[in-house]
Amino acid sequence: METLQRKAKEVKWNLGPAELIEEALSNQEGHLTSTGAFMCDTGQFTGRSPKDRFIVKDEKTENTVWWGDINIPISEAYFEKLFFKMVAFLEGKKVYIRDAYAGADKNYQMNLRVINTLAWQNLFCHNMFLRPTKDELKDFAPNFTIICIPEFKADPKTDGVRQENFAILNMSKKVILIGGTGYAGEMKKGVFSVLNYLLPHDHQVLSMHCSANIGKEGDTAIFFGLSGTGKTTLSADPERMLIGDDEHGWTGKTVFNFEGGCYAKVINLTRDEEPEIWDAISFGAIVENTRFFPGTHEVDYTDKTVTQNTRTAYPLSHIKSAVSPSIGGIPKNIFFLTADAFGVLPPISKLTKGQAMYHFISGYTAKVAGTEADVTEPQMVFSACFGAPFMPLRPTTYAEMLGEKMDKHQVNIWLVNTGWTGGPYGVGERMKLKYTRAMISAALEGNLEHVAYKPHSIFGTLIPLECAGVPYHVLSPRQTWNNDEAYYKKANELARAFVKNFEKFESFANKEILEGAPKPNDG
Repeated sequence: METLQRKAKEVKWNLGPAELIEEALSNQEGHLTSTGAFMCDTGQFTGRSPKDRFIVKDEKTENTVWWGDINIPISEAYFEKLFFKMVAFLEGKKVYIRDAYAGADKNYQMNLRVINTLAWQNLFCHNMFLRPTKDELKDFAPNFTIICIPEFKADPKTDGVRQENFAILNMSKKVILIGGTGYAGEMKKGVFSVLNYLLPHDHQVLSMHCSANIGKEGDTAIFFGLSGTGKTTLSADPERMLIGDDEHGWTGKTVFNFEGGCYAKVINLTRDEEPEIWDAISFGAIVENTRFFPGTHEVDYTDKTVTQNTRTAYPLSHIKSAVSPSIGGIPKNIFFLTADAFGVLPPISKLTKGQAMYHFISGYTAKVAGTEADVTEPQMVFSACFGAPFMPLRPTTYAEMLGEKMDKHQVNIWLVNTGWTGGPYGVGERMKLKYTRAMISAALEGNLEHVAYKPHSIFGTLIPLECAGVPYHVLSPRQTWNNDEAYYKKANELARAFVKNFEKFESFANKEILEGAPKPNDG
């Protein structure tokens, strides 16, 4: 750090939002919108680059990280080389440094020091991480340091990387290096990946890619789900308070948010559908890769000229329903959300411990036409623990911790299909949001505790036979199809896909997890 300060032309520490916006405007990094938010572009990369994320393979990580296509190893020597090249690159440059926290539970907080060359990226870190008080800054000592220099490009021929952009996590040196990309989400997800390694490995805290909220009686609920499953919509319940929308830890006593802000997609955002997000995009917020209506400074959220992955970053304090500090108690209910485009899975079903661990590892949903440029028909998606790109340990490690906590605290885990009913995509229809809300409310209020259940004949999950506000036939996917032969053909097809996907986990999954698998009828 001292070397960096000597080399840098100017170092600006812990500037507030107004100062950082002034700096960003002066540096011509972007523009102010009509609401006072700061609009900027992230350059060539408008999303993460998973194939260019590396973890340093050393004595600490060699036998603990689950190496493969997701957790790609890089040597200590290449890391050291890039580190010194990046520090040298900062010579004569203006640098913005921010001290921040990750983790609202002080018992598990990680102190961060972030070094940026762009003022707007430092503002992003102000918004997304937790903000120390002035008194806390006096004795602040970082546990982890992020050096993020979008202008710095690696040499693939000599630096051990695939191309000019990279994100490298060093668990031993406690440093994250990011270069060649202006996508700020690399910093957020880099910290999440570090916590996903350290908290389960060193502290027996379950780290989770999920949203969480609290009811009026203090009951905590957790929502897992990949993009398009309704995680943000369903966790933003007007009757409940938001803990956080993306990253959390589960200790022996609490569920706590890792972050101090929200990083939400804004493509096609409207005030009617997402009022809290709309109102949160005020002064101090950031909007990435968006465009104005011609001749105005009003953001056109339908514009996908740059990317469909347009985003906003704002502090949790911009959300009226957010709790502070962002901590809740032990959850009573957990929801695995899936948008099943094949119309097979029940709209809600209860999972045994084995089934919960199996479905957690599977992390299933489906993409449909229009969600991405290259998707023309429904595609199955499996992402371990509903966040495979950010999980350095074996998925069974997280799943077994979930199972232990489920046992210890008598937690209900529900599989909720927000996708199709009455047939697959193109034949059936999307599950009505009012029905999904009614089922989740019934689970949260304990109204599904004393109803009768029947097991799904292939997946084995328990389907409630009644739920207030939901027609009886909707609860049974087979009944909505009116064609048993077609339904079971598609159900077996999906079940076989689950089994095929799980083959890579079988060798280190325990018996109870394996027993949670669906049982396709191959006859």
